[in-house]
Amino acid sequence: MTQKTYEVVIVGAGVCGTSLLYTLSKYTNVKNIAIIEKESAVALINSHKNSNSQTLHFGDIETNYTLEKARKVNKASTLVKNYLLTNDSKQKIYTKYHKMVLAVGAEQTAKMKQRYQEFKQLFPDLQLIDRDKIKQLEPKVLEARETTELVTALYTKEGYTINFQNLAQSFLDNAVETSTKNIDVMMNHKVVNITKKDNYYIIKTSKKTLKAKTVAVTAGAHSLLLAKSLGYGQNYALLSVAGSFYFAPELLNGKVYTVQLKKLPFAAIHGDPEVDDQNTTRFGPTAKVLPMLERHNYATVLEYFQTAGLSFNAIASFFKILSDLTILRYIILNLLYDVPVIGKRLFIKQVKKIVPSVKVKDLTFAKGYGGVRPQIVNLNTQSLELGEAKITGDQIIFNITPSPGASTCLQNAQDDTVKLISFLGNNYKFNQEGFLQDLSQTTVINK
Repeated sequence: MTQKTYEVVIVGAGVCGTSLLYTLSKYTNVKNIAIIEKESAVALINSHKNSNSQTLHFGDIETNYTLEKARKVNKASTLVKNYLLTNDSKQKIYTKYHKMVLAVGAEQTAKMKQRYQEFKQLFPDLQLIDRDKIKQLEPKVLEARETTELVTALYTKEGYTINFQNLAQSFLDNAVETSTKNIDVMMNHKVVNITKKDNYYIIKTSKKTLKAKTVAVTAGAHSLLLAKSLGYGQNYALLSVAGSFYFAPELLNGKVYTVQLKKLPFAAIHGDPEVDDQNTTRFGPTAKVLPMLERHNYATVLEYFQTAGLSFNAIASFFKILSDLTILRYIILNLLYDVPVIGKRLFIKQVKKIVPSVKVKDLTFAKGYGGVRPQIVNLNTQSLELGEAKITGDQIIFNITPSPGASTCLQNAQDDTVKLISFLGNNYKFNQEGFLQDLSQTTVINK
């Protein structure tokens, strides 16, 4: 039985769903909101600290970003940074480290110098540093490295390692505790189906049925499954890329990235201290293709094939993408990284690019770590669509994957709030000026 009508129902309480709840509760006149989550608490899947690279991306040292993309990502990530600086008084959400991207050899160094000239106006704190400065900041990077090897780096003090689960909890707490609105938080409510009846959506969960004027689905890879159930996104499939990590004893003082490989849509290997334990260095992520919507959840294998589809066009699209020899070799190698015994003996070659003195005995496979990043496959063009994947329907939004991940959650929340308010009509307002004004403040509270 339908219990009440909500103006907005949010499906999925990861960092994107909770940031949308926070934005709606604080900066709009929407009065009745529900957020539904199939797990027992917020952010237990891809936003969990074990499931992602715990990095706030700005685009300054991500060498696969163009200047245009870096400008957009920097603007979006700065919203999150400023939220952290003003709201991290109750719980440990982030740790600030320096970060750098290494250029090894003449070719990479030349490109890094060119990149610095192009990006330094957008990132005034960015520095091009030489071997001596690298040694001062990250001695392990130079230890046991050939003295004749040319090494330079782009460096900045503005590196943030984030527990996105704690960030999601902060968004939820701020939404519920500081608002006088009716906000219903429903954990352990798995969505069974969503149907459209007249001008409303009927959302049936494992425990109750809800009625909503508008809906925002922020359920990661499951968003496309729900979109297809309503007839949207039929020209899309998913290539689910799972990332794994290795641990080592304390080797690095901050984040150290490697140059992104051409043609690959996957993050380059990097090392950084754990967000809550500087004595542990995490290296990764690897990238392997798995037919699952959630990592470590084999119940989602069938859902993956329901989402991907087994049409000729889908199979042809996957074949075309994976037949690229660069991508195919990369995927096969990354599959081997997870294999016991031989995995770390292969992966150590990547780690040695950062810390040449590392030994096999130093590495431990991070069991249970790593999530799934759904990469969108366009069945019309038979190619990967990199970046954000969002589908807008009739009074409903589906967020499949924001770009790049949780770093842009508040920008995504702003964009979705604009759309939801337009769905609801002229009587609803979004105070974007207040939203941007609050998130331009950088005063640190109780730190």
